[in-house]
Amino acid sequence: MREFNALRVYPQPSKPRYVGKHIRTIHNRIIASYRGEEYYDGDRNNGYGGFKYDGRWKKIVDSMRKDYGIDENTKILQLGCEKGFLLHDFKEKFPGMNIRGYEMGGYPVDNAMPSVKEFIDQGEYKKLPYMDNQFDFVIAIGVIYTLTLADAISCIKEIQRVGKGKSFITLGSYRDDEEQKLFNMWTVLGSTILHVDDWTEVLKHAGYTGDYLFTTSGYLNLVEVNEGVTEL
Repeated sequence: MREFNALRVYPQPSKPRYVGKHIRTIHNRIIASYRGEEYYDGDRNNGYGGFKYDGRWKKIVDSMRKDYGIDENTKILQLGCEKGFLLHDFKEKFPGMNIRGYEMGGYPVDNAMPSVKEFIDQGEYKKLPYMDNQFDFVIAIGVIYTLTLADAISCIKEIQRVGKGKSFITLGSYRDDEEQKLFNMWTVLGSTILHVDDWTEVLKHAGYTGDYLFTTSGYLNLVEVNEGVTEL
């Protein structure tokens, strides 16, 4: 396995993301837990604050194509594909590509892009309805750390099972107490947020052989503010 940032060309925010105990509260986390309209297209403190396609994933398609040798014949699975933005851009780049999306929430599946909606399945991430070694490349961005530790381990094992060893995942992480505090104030779905060393042990335990990115407060550009600021 390898620590590698396959999202390095993804547009980063031009200003900090402000966090504080008064901004994303348990009320927001309850709303987000349903993974419905309020999480995707409601208030920013509940989740995305409007989840619309804007073409930003096209750069990721180009970089992943080079990083992983992806072409028309590559079979790709994305866990947590949401409304299918990345899948759409892969399909646009490679019209004949065999793609599959897998998503837990019903709202993003119901509101998926028409170009890829038929390729998206719905279910839980701890057990995937696919054959062993079915996919050449498996992607899971912002998925695993939203699960319990037991389900996160099962999900990683499933990624390993249905793929051929080539994959990319992101993991909600921290390296010190300050990073842990900031990440916990920011996340509305995070359930398993671990020290980077602990995540490494989890990956080894699960037999993971793909690439991974530690998503930390520094990566997300999180900054704590006082009660005068009420929006991320």
